[in-house]
Amino acid sequence: MTDRPLTLMAVHAHPDDEATTTGGVLAQYAAEGIRTVLVTCTDGACGDGPGGVKPGDPGHDPAAVAQMRRQELEVSREVLKISDLELLDYADSGMMGWPSNDAPGSFWQTPVEKGAARLADLMRHYRPDVVVTYDENGFYGHPDHIQAHRITMAAVEMSGLTPKVYWTTMPRSMMRRFGEIIREFHPDMPEPDPAEAAAMAEMGLPEDEISTWVDTTAFSDQKFDALAAHASQGDNIFFLKMGKERFGELMGIETFVRVQDTTGAAVPENDLFAGLR
Repeated sequence: MTDRPLTLMAVHAHPDDEATTTGGVLAQYAAEGIRTVLVTCTDGACGDGPGGVKPGDPGHDPAAVAQMRRQELEVSREVLKISDLELLDYADSGMMGWPSNDAPGSFWQTPVEKGAARLADLMRHYRPDVVVTYDENGFYGHPDHIQAHRITMAAVEMSGLTPKVYWTTMPRSMMRRFGEIIREFHPDMPEPDPAEAAAMAEMGLPEDEISTWVDTTAFSDQKFDALAAHASQGDNIFFLKMGKERFGELMGIETFVRVQDTTGAAVPENDLFAGLR
């Protein structure tokens, strides 16, 4: 044993991603005295601009959007009491198929080994006991989420460290519940086409494939407030419309798949640090 505090490192693609799937664990573990390190890989410049203006539309200023989202990230960090924030500051690649995927300097165009080397340096510095990122599809196929997965897994190997490694996920039952609530708020929304519906049905995992269920209900208000800090992004408005009580009921448990472990802790587990304390 050493005097070094237990450390969680979450590697996310954009400002606001930290709140959606890991806001609860970041807040909870910070409250328990665990060091929480957030690595944000891109500048978020392909996000919505003021008034919801989209990339490529008149009035969308990528530099201004990146600055705005940086400020929002600082507020979210304070809300979640994140100990350390590291910005890789790659250019946001946008959604799959956008021209920004091919832009020089975009995260998607960055060689994996180059991004991984930078992240491995951070891992050697912070020596995380637990590392969290996305699965190989970035959960829903976003290029920057996929790239975050790739550099994280490569960086763990490069670093020579042996942290517990987790990928974020959601049970498919929760994904179905999301669909029901979206329709509740938007009753006139047309039915998705069959291909889109089939893709949605495959998002997340069956419950028996999820290794780790962390009940962060006591911190759901902080998670809600962290998302509210990123209110410029239209995708977050859906969550905020729920109100805190309903949000906590739906988003109070965060789920993960454990993909690397040297502790031998039994699964399913209810603590990312099971076997470490």
